[in-house]
Amino acid sequence: MLEKSFGLLFFLKQSGNEPKKYIYLRITVDGHPVERSTKMQWWENRWDQEKGRATGVKQDAQDLNFYLDTLANKVFQARKQLIEDEEIITAELLRDMLIGKYQRKKIMEVFAEHNKQMEALIGKDFAKGTLERYETSFDHTRAFMQWQYQLEDLSIRKLDYFFIEQYAFWLKTVRKCNHNTTVKYLANFKKIVLICVKNKWLPGDPFANFKLTKKPVFRDPLTEWELETIIRNDFENERLNNVKDIFLFACYTGLAYADVKKLKRSEIMKGVDGEQWIFTPRQKTETPCPIPLLPVALQILDKYASHPKCVNQDRALPTLSNQKMNAYLKEIGDICGIRMALTFHRARHTFATTITLSNGVPIETVAKMLGHTTLAQTQHYAKVMHAKIAMDMAALREKYAVTAPDAELEGVTVILEPVKQLKTLLKYNYVLVAS
Repeated sequence: MLEKSFGLLFFLKQSGNEPKKYIYLRITVDGHPVERSTKMQWWENRWDQEKGRATGVKQDAQDLNFYLDTLANKVFQARKQLIEDEEIITAELLRDMLIGKYQRKKIMEVFAEHNKQMEALIGKDFAKGTLERYETSFDHTRAFMQWQYQLEDLSIRKLDYFFIEQYAFWLKTVRKCNHNTTVKYLANFKKIVLICVKNKWLPGDPFANFKLTKKPVFRDPLTEWELETIIRNDFENERLNNVKDIFLFACYTGLAYADVKKLKRSEIMKGVDGEQWIFTPRQKTETPCPIPLLPVALQILDKYASHPKCVNQDRALPTLSNQKMNAYLKEIGDICGIRMALTFHRARHTFATTITLSNGVPIETVAKMLGHTTLAQTQHYAKVMHAKIAMDMAALREKYAVTAPDAELEGVTVILEPVKQLKTLLKYNYVLVAS
């Protein structure tokens, strides 16, 4: 971006009592100056302050002026480069380019370096699935820049609010991503942007005024009837039966796909009650998940105890890839007449809601078994079902319904409604309801 005013001046600056003074370079852009020592010294009586050059025809004066001209040309070349790159020209930026401090980093260059380092840390700080997400985000970012700017890469300093806003628009329109998926990809990209900000390659955060808020999504869990339907179905295809068993195991333990896949036989041992428990950290957060095993889960583990894959690899179950599991689950759902899309992650919701909360297990206990660090995370998964609401309200209805002793109408029920709750137990409003 072209500046409104630009100035370049060499001048002398006193340095103690030395006969020579240091020569400084002052770069001024839009009235804002920065100064930089040339590390050269010269006599004041042989200096033209107006021209900013040494006077005379002696060789030392010619050599100095040639050096100063070279520095000035470097500044002009730097300015020209910034104009061609459509950068915002500042005095600080020109100074940094002159001394070689300025790094002309580009967006995809930084993104690629981030992913390369993440790949080296797989199994230590990151899971393979995390790298895959960032690789997908990398591809999306590159495709967006080709669409918006017709370029393979851009200078980091081109990152601004407009870039983020248009990226979000592209994800939703061209890539057909829903709102939450768009937010997920932008959150991945924000990590790259913050790397640039922290390294001072970018003066500010373009995400500062951009909201990355996901919309709440309620995924219906399987009902008890749907669970029983799946359990009762015995498929002719052995692979379908295997997938069914592993899915049911997740429904009765609450483990996510990645945690079922990595679950070892050695992580199943006796708990404080003498029963079999799962003791495994979640792959996503490394949070411990102590889970007492229910009978259905134990039966499934016993069924696959001698499976070659389980024996040879110390695995609890012979799990397929997530993509294959979900493909077979779709087929299972169609055969069982289940309307909702059957995916592996629905098992986790089913455990939180149908198996535990709907049967009176406290939410704090459910949170611990799911490996959550806050109850807010559990509340996202654990939605109370209508059947549980009906059951709880039926008990409350029975508590407040009594027969009126002095009712004039036979068979009339009186519902006692406390006016001031416990403080006025003897004062009631009587509402007559025909039976």
